[in-house]
Amino acid sequence: MRSLFAFLRQIGAQVRSLLRALFQRGRIESDMDLELENHLESLIGDLIRAGHSRAEASRRARIALGSVLAHKEGMRASLGLRWWDELGADLRYGVRILRRSPSFTAIAAISLALAIGANTTIFSVAKRVLLDRLSVPHPEELRMLRWNGKELVHGIWGDFDSTQDGVTSSVFSYPLYLQLRAHNDTLQDLIAFKEDGMNATVHGNAQRIDAAMVSGNFYAALGVRPQLGRALQPSDDTTPGAGTVVLISDGLWEREFDRSPAVLGQTITLNQTAMTIVGVNPRGFTGVKNVQQAPDIVVPISMQPLIAPKREASLLNDPDLWWVNVIGRIRPGVKTSQAQAALDVQLQAAIHATMVVSPGDTMPRLELADGSRGLHSADRMLKKPVYVLLALTGFVVLLACANIANLLLARGAQRQKEMSVRLAMGAGRARILRQLFTESLLLAALGGAGGSLLGYFGSNAIPKLLTNGWERIDYGQPLDWGVFAFTAAVTVLTAVLFGLAPAWLAARSEVSSDLKETARTATRRRKGLGGKAIVALQIALSTLLVVGAGLFVRTLIGLNSVDVGFNADNLLLFEISPPARRYPHPKDVQLHQQLEQRIATVPGVEKIALGWIPYISESMGNADFVPEGETFDKTKRQAEFENAVGVHFFPTMRIPIVAGRDFGAEDTSTSPKVAIVNQALARKRFPNVNPIGKRFKADRESSNDWIQIVGICADTRYSNLHDDPPAQFFVPYTQQTKVGSMVYQVRTRMQPALLVPALRQVVQSVDRDLPMIDVRTQREQINATIQMQRALAALTTGFGVLALTLACVGVYGVMAYNVAQRTNEIGIRLALGAQPAQLRAMILRESTGVTLAGIVVGVTAALMLTRAVKSMLYGIQPNDPLTFASGILLLIGVALAASWIPARRAAGVQPMEALRHE
Repeated sequence: MRSLFAFLRQIGAQVRSLLRALFQRGRIESDMDLELENHLESLIGDLIRAGHSRAEASRRARIALGSVLAHKEGMRASLGLRWWDELGADLRYGVRILRRSPSFTAIAAISLALAIGANTTIFSVAKRVLLDRLSVPHPEELRMLRWNGKELVHGIWGDFDSTQDGVTSSVFSYPLYLQLRAHNDTLQDLIAFKEDGMNATVHGNAQRIDAAMVSGNFYAALGVRPQLGRALQPSDDTTPGAGTVVLISDGLWEREFDRSPAVLGQTITLNQTAMTIVGVNPRGFTGVKNVQQAPDIVVPISMQPLIAPKREASLLNDPDLWWVNVIGRIRPGVKTSQAQAALDVQLQAAIHATMVVSPGDTMPRLELADGSRGLHSADRMLKKPVYVLLALTGFVVLLACANIANLLLARGAQRQKEMSVRLAMGAGRARILRQLFTESLLLAALGGAGGSLLGYFGSNAIPKLLTNGWERIDYGQPLDWGVFAFTAAVTVLTAVLFGLAPAWLAARSEVSSDLKETARTATRRRKGLGGKAIVALQIALSTLLVVGAGLFVRTLIGLNSVDVGFNADNLLLFEISPPARRYPHPKDVQLHQQLEQRIATVPGVEKIALGWIPYISESMGNADFVPEGETFDKTKRQAEFENAVGVHFFPTMRIPIVAGRDFGAEDTSTSPKVAIVNQALARKRFPNVNPIGKRFKADRESSNDWIQIVGICADTRYSNLHDDPPAQFFVPYTQQTKVGSMVYQVRTRMQPALLVPALRQVVQSVDRDLPMIDVRTQREQINATIQMQRALAALTTGFGVLALTLACVGVYGVMAYNVAQRTNEIGIRLALGAQPAQLRAMILRESTGVTLAGIVVGVTAALMLTRAVKSMLYGIQPNDPLTFASGILLLIGVALAASWIPARRAAGVQPMEALRHE
């Protein structure tokens, strides 16, 4: 070990020595270059004063310095300066040049840092959400089983989507999984899993956690080993209730057990069932559902009847409720299409073996989807917005590059004499090009470093815009090597985009003309087209970004102004989910009634109501609604949105009853069943008829339970702010055959957050193992449904402000440079009688013309590109006239403001000073 350390110290000493030598050689070369430049200019001046022309003086000076140039090359050879030494010299010379122009360097570096930082931030989120794979060996081999069918012929506890062909989902019944696994010969093995929220008590603290129920082959088939303890084994998943063992996540281990190895053997309570901790999952392992968040615990799926009962019978034996997800590894040499065809045949056979199939039933078809990212359900919500943000940040980078290219062009014109001297000293054009491109790389490196720093903070800040404050969702992560590689690539690309053209133009300098002191004349042709074209490009990109920001901001304003139909202020929400094992029906109803009564007596509580579905939460529930006189028809959609609520629901929510009566104390579990419908349902199902007193059925399997309508309430929004108020009906939760979880809606006369400790104490006094789940206000709940629109509005507004700033800098830079170049012309105009106001108008007209040209291009591009975000807007069209007009006026105003200072400067030029100006 000592010899290894000694060897490393020797290597370090040699590296330091080499770096010192390179630095010394680069400094010597730079000093030689500066000395020769000074000598050459002095000699040319002496020859001109002796009567020679500028061109002749330059030629004679080069001949006279030939021996010096040869001595310089000899010095370089004696110093052993090779290409890497030249590169070091170029870097040092570039640093000195940038240090001489701190304002230019700061503006360029900050512009690039903001643009690259925005790109890095959005890419890090996109990588985490859309690109990262599961943290298991060879995730590319995983295949997720899905199915699609013409119609739904069974119950589903899990994800499903409506398609043109019917329904598609990734859940199966457990008996189907067993049949598929037993007859599988194309995948290495099949794994069953189901993730769900459960109540847990850890160290006496009741909380809601994410639990994954998995088959016994879960860890072996995935090739994952716990970092502590042992994995689940097939013996843990034999008979229902036998495997009372659990593995916890690395996050839960840190939060609750302080990463103590003594966690093994400790007990936690999961839905009233004691479970023994036998292992800790590795850091970064998120299971197989998604790559964003790890389940807090992993338990054998055989524990479902005890910890997650859904029906009276065990779901492990129920063929009619499809609820488990199935994933597997494909065998080497087997194509996905072959495996899918074989498994589809096995699925048909398994359905016939486990279910009663009628001749007219449509059989679902099996599909094998990529399982490397699990169910990747986040794609549906985040894919399009993330792609939009990536496109916008790409425009921001182009805008920053255009801005810096414009500045470099203006700066290059000021350095023409320097380039000419270097060419006169014998430097090749390739060397000049390399030197200027090195300076561009240095600028890009400064911007890339700042962008990486901004990206680090932004990658942790952006997820806060996409998640709510009461749920733990781990979208954020430190920047990894993939993100750093992306940042490096963007940095190099920006250097090429903004540095190549100015460097090429500067390297094409003509020595004879640029060294002439009289080369600048008042009558020469102005060369401002390149800079103005770049400014027009900046204006076009800014127009696109400002219009996009305007559309998303107006969408957010429109959503915030939606009338939800109830009073959302001073309303606190939380959920109580009693375990079915301890609270079977009717004990669940009794528990909720007890809690409702006790909470109503808490000081500060004005009213309290319970409900199955919280409003504006992207949640929904429906049931059959067949009025008396109609019959059930399986070919028609006869369901409507429903909600089981408490007696005081409507007064608590401040929803008016417009006809009939409200629920009352007389509506008990033994009294006739009643319901209240909203105005939308009355119009839809009882047109031109008073629905009060009418009866309907809400369960096609029950032939005797008639429900009578006793009242009509006002319409309200239901699951989101986008959709109009739908048809709804309400029933008392006390009259339901099964209640389960309920959302408590507490109206208070004080700040809702101040009420939470007292409410938690009441719940704990009834049952210490019952946590208050997802505590939030109704306003927070509403805001959570528009977080994506809020994030888009915030980010695009930031991009728009940055675009306006860069456009302002670009317009100012070009017009200021233009005024400086035309000083002679301005002096002649003033000498001939032009008024200062005319000169101001001339400069403003030029900037307005460039601005209008860019706006025309930008508006055209915006009209084409904003169509892609139509589905993300609310209340406005992608070609909204007000948004476009506001953006155009804003850009014109910014351009005029940026041009005003150069215009005033032009008007304030003194004729005699202008005529003397070189």
